[in-house]
Amino acid sequence: MISRERVQAVIERIRPLIQGDGGDIELVDVVDNKAKVRLTGNCVGCPSAQMTLFMGVEMAIKEEIPEFEELQVV
Repeated sequence: MISRERVQAVIERIRPLIQGDGGDIELVDVVDNKAKVRLTGNCVGCPSAQMTLFMGVEMAIKEEIPEFEELQVV
């Protein structure tokens, strides 16, 4: 299993980019190689949020942590 700390480290590197657009991302939980995140600010309801999450955040986590499986939004 992956650790919360490893996932949090990747999110912390990406967070300034998301905050630059007026949003934010919070790591809620890591269970069984999957991470649950919450979007806030301008990201809530933004049509591009899904692309940012899965093409940006999820891909960055998978590059850093190959055993990572899935990003879930709560």
